[in-house]
Amino acid sequence: MTPHKRIGILTSGGDCAGLNAAIRAVVHRAIDTYGWEVMGIFRATQGLMERPVGAVKLTIPLVDRLLVMGGTYLGTTNQGNPFAFAMPDGEIRDRTADIIEGYHQLGLDALVGIGGDGSLAILRKIAQEGKINFVAIPKTIDNDVGVTERSIGFDTAVNTATEALDRLHFTAASHSRAMILEVMGRDAGHIAICAGIAGGADVILIPEIPYTIANLCERIRLRQAEGKNYSLIIVSEAVKTEDGNPVQVGDNRYGGIGNYLAERIATCSGAETRVTVLGHIQRGGTPSPLDRLIASAFGVAAVDLIAEEKYDRMVAWQRREVISVPIEAAISLYCAVKPESTLVKTVRGLGIYLGD
Repeated sequence: MTPHKRIGILTSGGDCAGLNAAIRAVVHRAIDTYGWEVMGIFRATQGLMERPVGAVKLTIPLVDRLLVMGGTYLGTTNQGNPFAFAMPDGEIRDRTADIIEGYHQLGLDALVGIGGDGSLAILRKIAQEGKINFVAIPKTIDNDVGVTERSIGFDTAVNTATEALDRLHFTAASHSRAMILEVMGRDAGHIAICAGIAGGADVILIPEIPYTIANLCERIRLRQAEGKNYSLIIVSEAVKTEDGNPVQVGDNRYGGIGNYLAERIATCSGAETRVTVLGHIQRGGTPSPLDRLIASAFGVAAVDLIAEEKYDRMVAWQRREVISVPIEAAISLYCAVKPESTLVKTVRGLGIYLGD
């Protein structure tokens, strides 16, 4: 008989589709199988800083409706460093002790954190300092968390980008244009390469493979000479300029590479160009069936790790199964697109231009 526990769950970092499915799975497994209590913590670590602690008791009737909902019922934040937190009066404080105290005020025996590599690194450090029993679930539309083949949110983001390419095909052909779709992905090109293959792009540009404007324009001119009056280009937000400089907007956020390319393609090829930036549309909306499946499997497995008292571990998807790995191993290995990977070989085999 597993001893009674009260566990907490929070979502941290940028939102994505599938978070609610993971929350739902944790609650179902914890209550149905083990008879535990589950406390949902609002706004990630910020909820643990608040007094009283920002949290709610999660029940099966409360979470059952969440399966198909985008975003996160618990809220999240990707702002503010808890180790150097900006207070309202401008003072910078380390809020680690406040977060740990909030955990204990809730009477928790363990904590499930859902996040990307950055969030999980922060949560793990806090857990180590506070001797918190911590288990992690990977989520990110970028799919760049090491060790796991899939993270929550990635499949929905790819589906959204693919649908955008499907729609842009017709406008590009109707107006004889070079249409550029700029997608998210941070420093990894997973969304761009997967959506580019599935959506029939003519050009895929990712951060991992360099390109030249001259080669890009030559490819477009060749298509024009073959009577193909339009081109569909998908580019990852972190692709740099030809000189190797990142294109950024605001507070060092990626954005603008699509417009950079459009100006140069128009000049060197004579093609009329248009740019579509998907932005946060890739994060929202109803999660795909695969994201619901992955999130549900991760949620169940995370609770089982707590039951087995296997802490400081992250659930991961490998070879159609959920396994667990040390969190340190997962966050220390950044997973970018490998130039020798199957997907890159597929792109080349399909005659899609990769820039090199």
